[in-house]
Amino acid sequence: MSLTSDPPLGRTTPATTAGGAEDHSALKVVPVRHPWRWAAIVATAVLLAQFAHGLITNSGWEWEVFADYFTADVVLKAVWVTLQLTFYGTALGFALGIVLAFMRLSASRFLQAVAFGYVWAFRSIPLIVQLLFWFNLAYLYKELQFGIPFGPGFFSFDTMGLVGAMSAAVLGLALHQAAYAAEIVRGGVLAVDSGQLEAAAALGIPRLRQIRRIVLPQAMRSILPNAANEVISLFKGTSIVSVMAIGELFYQVQVIYGRNGRVVPLLMVATVWYVLLTSALSALQHYVERHFSKGTTR
Repeated sequence: MSLTSDPPLGRTTPATTAGGAEDHSALKVVPVRHPWRWAAIVATAVLLAQFAHGLITNSGWEWEVFADYFTADVVLKAVWVTLQLTFYGTALGFALGIVLAFMRLSASRFLQAVAFGYVWAFRSIPLIVQLLFWFNLAYLYKELQFGIPFGPGFFSFDTMGLVGAMSAAVLGLALHQAAYAAEIVRGGVLAVDSGQLEAAAALGIPRLRQIRRIVLPQAMRSILPNAANEVISLFKGTSIVSVMAIGELFYQVQVIYGRNGRVVPLLMVATVWYVLLTSALSALQHYVERHFSKGTTR
């Protein structure tokens, strides 16, 4: 057995500089190969190309029918109704959700119990059931009176004329959304370090100003991603009000293909509108998040 220090044949060793350090400049750098990654890329590209080819060449999609109805007046009006339902449901839902969130964060056990009961109830009952209850409110209550509890009423409203189909849809969507918004807001507030509130209280800053200037700006970074998901889910979930014969996008598409039998192209009309408007909401979410992340990202 050789006891020499000569390197094995076929291998190169780094040269040694005058100072005794090793010079690695003569070594050949070989990049890491990823054959399976490239195989996955090729397979995915082939599948996407086949899918795109099928969309273009398959006559079953009936793109000419899609083009005729995509910007039709009846479809554009239905899109506007869908946007209205989304806006009112989001605005009212998050306004009530903020109130419920701070009720759950309050020191009052009674307010905590009421807020918890609301969230539990409206998250447990399916949205379609809630909508149908509100739509049939006149069956349960002929009129609503306002006055002294268990005493005389001062004025009343006829529920038949007060709660129509659109009002019932907005009410149901907003109350349902409020339960989820309350938990989103509560989670964002709890994510703020409590030490900041203690410092603000020590400085004598009023409680309302602490919430408005210290808590909410920081909580928004945690609230926004989840809130945006809820808004997008509500936007797509407005299609469920079709059970109340409201002319939103999905209902109107159903009416059209019920008359002409062009199911696939009409469904694609609704799909593309949902994709476009969801993409717009996602872009808006990006800019709002960037605004509230100032000072935290480099």
